Amino acid sequence: MFMMAGGGTGGHVIPALVVARELRKRGHAAVFFGTRTGFEAKLAPREGFSVEWIEIGGLKGVSWPKKARSALQLPGSVVRVARWISRERPAALFSTGGYVAGPPMVAAWLCRIPMVAMEPNAVPGFTTRMMAGRVRKALVSFPETKAYFPEGVAEVTGVPVREEFFHLPPRRAADVFSVLVTGGSQGSARLNAACRESWPLFRNSTLRVRLVLQSGAAAAEALQREFASAGLEGEVTPFISDMAAAFAGADLVVCRSGAGAVAELAAAGKPSILVPFPFAADQHQLKNALAMERAGAARVVPDAELTGARLFEEVNLLAADRGRLEAMGRAARSLARPGAAARAADVLEELGREVRKQRNRG
Repeated sequence: MFMMAGGGTGGHVIPALVVARELRKRGHAAVFFGTRTGFEAKLAPREGFSVEWIEIGGLKGVSWPKKARSALQLPGSVVRVARWISRERPAALFSTGGYVAGPPMVAAWLCRIPMVAMEPNAVPGFTTRMMAGRVRKALVSFPETKAYFPEGVAEVTGVPVREEFFHLPPRRAADVFSVLVTGGSQGSARLNAACRESWPLFRNSTLRVRLVLQSGAAAAEALQREFASAGLEGEVTPFISDMAAAFAGADLVVCRSGAGAVAELAAAGKPSILVPFPFAADQHQLKNALAMERAGAARVVPDAELTGARLFEEVNLLAADRGRLEAMGRAARSLARPGAAARAADVLEELGREVRKQRNRG
């Protein structure tokens, strides 16, 4: 049995789910740790994985009262996880970071359970940085990230991506140009606003377009009402559970440039317009986006420049040049790194065998 830690946002949960799927294929059980308000509460049970609930909140970018509440929740959550470890005796822990990973990682360290950290960004998040010296293996996406871990611990593997992204059929040209806009599992105020501003422009243009917007739950209801009166094909939805299918139906993807999103674009071979989140640590989203642009796989639009008019202009530019779109898709596919989930499962199985030998000797 393996512990899966990391949650809050889809970017933390989805790579862990990909690895959990691989472990299940190999005959192992995987149990998630998370909160009832994070995306793990929706996604893990939907995939058939059980969740052990803990109470913990974030420490970065939140008010002092929320920080204080999270600090008070930490000891109790650590004790809860430690008791579960003592009872269930898991082989190892796999962490994708985020505040949800804190209590399971601390408990695993106290209980001497080996840990594997997956870090998709150039600069690890707070939880992973704090536990970097205590993990047995770190699986990273950028060579420079290895510097945050002890010598010999980190290995460049890329981000685990759901297998279905690698097998999407090429999108054939159609009368309707399909655009998928997503700001991630929680949505993006900037992308939502640009979409809303662009609707009248698309309605009055000669381009026949279908727009799908993943808006996040908070903005969905208002945007759905406005879109219904916009006279356009498509939909606004708070969350897309089958993102691979959404990619398959899109000629172009407009999104942020987190490591998970970029890895999915590469696996799917999708051309994109990337809008880096300007406050990402160490500007890692900008670095991701520029790497895609240099490869010819994407166009980069700075967050401050993304308006409805700019979005309309960029979409029209690419819709008018199918040859360029196809070339961008091929360039994206050339950056794909398959096998990250399998490598993570291999590492976990190796640690599991070590733990089993130690327990048998004991």
